[in-house]
Amino acid sequence: MSHLQQAEQSPDTERIFDADTSAIGYLPNYTRLFAHSPAVYLVWQQLNGAVKAEMELRRYELATLAAARALKSSYCGLAHGKILRDKFFDASTVAAIATEHGSADLSAQEVAVVTFAGKVATDASSVREADIEVLRGHGLDDTEIFRVILAVGARCFFSTVLSAAGAEPDPQYNDSLDEDLRRALSFGG
Repeated sequence: MSHLQQAEQSPDTERIFDADTSAIGYLPNYTRLFAHSPAVYLVWQQLNGAVKAEMELRRYELATLAAARALKSSYCGLAHGKILRDKFFDASTVAAIATEHGSADLSAQEVAVVTFAGKVATDASSVREADIEVLRGHGLDDTEIFRVILAVGARCFFSTVLSAAGAEPDPQYNDSLDEDLRRALSFGG
């Protein structure tokens, strides 16, 4: 599951285990990991929920996948690649987004968002006015751009925690994603 030993059971861990098992259908490895700090996990869920609620789901998932790729987070890549496949694209398109998004069947605006999200995740301090202007040129206003930044920032937190703790992607991805897509979404961490 991870580099860390399993957290001790408590009423708080039981609540998050029950909630995620009910919502997802199984107990994800990341929930087991966050049992070490249930209060942080609950705040994370609130933060991520607020970020996600203010964006179009497709844009949120594209920005999130771009951040996961930049951070080399296989766990987050598999999770969000699956959502993109289930809700928006076929498997080959998601694989193309994960490996070379410029050649995927995305709008010019979406390519710009994915490029920007990857840059934010890789080196946020390198973002310049010109990067923001590119997004404005593709029709995003400053609030929409800020929401992309928030989605990437939230993913940076979650992916970093999972990677540093050694959380392994859930085995359910082996059954729900074909081998080619799993390989494209497995970024190394």
